[in-house]
Amino acid sequence: MSERFRELIRKVGSGRHTSQVLTRAEAAEALQLMLSATATPAQIGAFLIAHRIRRPTGTELAGFLDTYANWLPSVLAPSTTRPPVVLGYPYDGRDRTAPLGPLLALLLAAAGQPVVLHGSDRVATKYGVPLIELWEAIGVNWRSRSIPELNRCLEQAGLAQLHQPSLCPAAEVLNGYRSELGKRPPLATAELMIVPVQGAALPICGFVHPPTELMIQEALELRGITRFFTIKGLEGSPELPRDRAAIVGRWQAGNCDRQILHARDWDLGDSELPWMGEAAWTEAAQAMLMRQPSVLEPLLRWNGAVYLWLLGLVESVPAGLAQVDQFLKTGALQQQRDRLQQLLEPVPDLTLS
Repeated sequence: MSERFRELIRKVGSGRHTSQVLTRAEAAEALQLMLSATATPAQIGAFLIAHRIRRPTGTELAGFLDTYANWLPSVLAPSTTRPPVVLGYPYDGRDRTAPLGPLLALLLAAAGQPVVLHGSDRVATKYGVPLIELWEAIGVNWRSRSIPELNRCLEQAGLAQLHQPSLCPAAEVLNGYRSELGKRPPLATAELMIVPVQGAALPICGFVHPPTELMIQEALELRGITRFFTIKGLEGSPELPRDRAAIVGRWQAGNCDRQILHARDWDLGDSELPWMGEAAWTEAAQAMLMRQPSVLEPLLRWNGAVYLWLLGLVESVPAGLAQVDQFLKTGALQQQRDRLQQLLEPVPDLTLS
């Protein structure tokens, strides 16, 4: 048992009127004690549920991110003129709407915008489909990849997906508590803001509830990140909705340039495409890569066009739509996928021949 961790539990779990906000250093210490298994399972469970009930602050989330930065490996920013975007997806995946993750990343990389993704396997409480499985559905395996391999993919193909179970098993231990508690802890909010990149990067964080956006702002700015995007996306992802207003915050030095976008203004509005299961999603994604009709095409046209515009790769959303259509026509996404497959193929050991 950790006496020090008992003190931190008392601070967050002393009730509505007497509980206290952890300092940034205390929050960082709390996560350190959990990841190192210094705190006992009973203590960890008590802390996570008490912290959820009391609700985290941006300062506390910044402390969690400090510790994650020390524990989670990071890739090197590529030697390009554009810093990579880091797309912050919830680790517990999607289970209601059809996701785009890998397809959107391939499109941005084809446009010259490097992309870094990170995530885990199936995680409570949703156990939705994670990014790693979507990549595998289109033939790209990011499991058990070393940082040098990921650096090579990011440098040469503009893409890297970090798989937490392969790179930081200690962090995965905490996922078991989510299942046992049946609640998503504040650590899940911190995951949206992880930036596993050495060098300049542009975080793009999805969120659901408006208070989360302000916590993202506070946490990232405390970490010295003054330029980032927030997106009120589908299931907390950075993917734009089509059946309601897409709300995007472009943050720079404490100021927010708020964009309210409607897919219907470009004849792309419709009800959201529901999650259709792994087999049907794989078929639809493969059809996109093979330049065949796909139910995912309207989603990718909308998200791709807006992202290209937001990132300054095109001058307008209509120009972004034209660029996406050109990529789909020429098979640019498939070419990008094939490049990743080549880079991730085992290198033959010539010393054995």
